[in-house]
Amino acid sequence: MGASRSDVTGSVSAAPETPQTDADLRKAADLYGERHRANPKDAEAALRYGQALRGLGQRQQAVAVLEQATIANPGNTTVLAAYGRALADNGNYQQAFDTLARAHTPDNPDWSILSVQGTALDRMGRHEEAREYYASALKIKPEEPSVLSNLGMSYVLSKDLARAEEVLRRAYAGPGRNARIQQNLALVVGLRGRFAEAEDIARAGLPADQAEANVASLKDLLRRDGGANPATAKRAPANANAAMTSSRS
Repeated sequence: MGASRSDVTGSVSAAPETPQTDADLRKAADLYGERHRANPKDAEAALRYGQALRGLGQRQQAVAVLEQATIANPGNTTVLAAYGRALADNGNYQQAFDTLARAHTPDNPDWSILSVQGTALDRMGRHEEAREYYASALKIKPEEPSVLSNLGMSYVLSKDLARAEEVLRRAYAGPGRNARIQQNLALVVGLRGRFAEAEDIARAGLPADQAEANVASLKDLLRRDGGANPATAKRAPANANAAMTSSRS
């Protein structure tokens, strides 16, 4: 629904955001891949290479690159965090959670890592525990849209759509909202049976062609999740996990 190729919102890395076009991603993968192969201890090259691979959907390769980087750079928490996020992308949720726990400390917690740990817990079905991590992240960075979006989708997973909408509206009202948050709010409103309003949200602030593409995608999501029928609109969508976010790093 118009989300960028890198469908993520938080970051722990000082590296720039992953380029958004396939051509830029491939160029970055070639450039930093060559640097990484020439010097596996180059942490910056490994981070940017892994970032590009994730953007291209080469998740297993990203995990392998970043795992090697953690071995070559012991104690580098930025590399460790990027490795944990790549593991989460790849569906290795318990390993991701454990790895991310080593990427920050209780006396110096990182809100974005806490948020990704929450998504890993949510994807393992541990929703109450996940919300404790989101709450901790929000204490560090109040009203952070990416954390609120993950919290909202956590409520979708446990079928509390009213609470999900309330939290996602807070995320959508924030200055750091993005296409993924807009998508999530439109989906939840649609799941609650308010289809015209959901379409309006999906179109908001977009050029006509992109707006119509978003609406078409929304309808497809609702059709697959049972939302096209108000009688079934309150069940949690199968794609709620995919709508949660991790990081740019």
